[in-house]
Amino acid sequence: MMDLKSALMGLGFAAIWASAFTSTRIAVVEMPPLLALVIRFGASAAIAMGLAWAMGQTLRLSRAEWRTVIVFGLCQNALYLGLNWTAMQWVEASAASIIASMMPLMVAFVGWAVLGEPLRRQAALGLVVGVIGVTIIMSVRLSQGMHLGGLLMCLAAVVALAVATMAVRNAGGGANVLMIVGLQMAVGAAALALPSAVLEWGRPWEWSGRLIGALAYSVLVPGIFATFIWFRLVTRIGAVRAAAFHFLSPPLGVAIAALWLGESFGWPDVIGSVVVAAGILMVQLARVPRAAPVTRPGG
Repeated sequence: MMDLKSALMGLGFAAIWASAFTSTRIAVVEMPPLLALVIRFGASAAIAMGLAWAMGQTLRLSRAEWRTVIVFGLCQNALYLGLNWTAMQWVEASAASIIASMMPLMVAFVGWAVLGEPLRRQAALGLVVGVIGVTIIMSVRLSQGMHLGGLLMCLAAVVALAVATMAVRNAGGGANVLMIVGLQMAVGAAALALPSAVLEWGRPWEWSGRLIGALAYSVLVPGIFATFIWFRLVTRIGAVRAAAFHFLSPPLGVAIAALWLGESFGWPDVIGSVVVAAGILMVQLARVPRAAPVTRPGG
């Protein structure tokens, strides 16, 4: 059984993760997205590494920890968020959050199709259910003029996120978890600095209270706090159980975007997000190791 603290951590992470798409949408319509990410990652890295240093954490990381820093920094920060933030210039926050929530489904599918990992019947059914839910939502949105290029970028982004998750799914962070969070943010900032300079040089933008608020929220809450929660949650209950909380992201993403940004949604969004959530939950529950039977001493 999962303890109450772990459950609350998982619920908090899911809510923050879903809200990140809304703050992102605000930022990318007011300034170049890659530049916004470089600023976010740079600020997050400085804050996280400064706090880690004050807490006695060091740069003496194990080989596995450095692997986590590099893979997450490149795949999750530079590729996943770089593609996602660029796409969200044209794609609504609710749609981006639903596409990103497919990550556990993709991890399960690749694990079965590429790595030969066993796939229980419940997980296979969950994959089908999740894909049906996404299809319901995206087919309606495409018919209403959703930007196809933005959709494809969101799909490419979730592939990068799945790769990062599979590459470091057994890494929890240990005693240097906050230092690792800061370092992988620094890797993301360094990786995106040149693409931002080349692709976004000369684009007009200006600071505003709305933009500063969105960036500050993105730096402190999804950027540092949620990442810290995720690593601690993985340490407590493992990556498979932790990822089960992603099933909350589709309905939360739609609800937060509607409340914060006033994005419109209809019954296809409501039904589709619930169906996607059900598929994710089925997949993740099927992947949780079954408890060993309790036996009396002597058999």
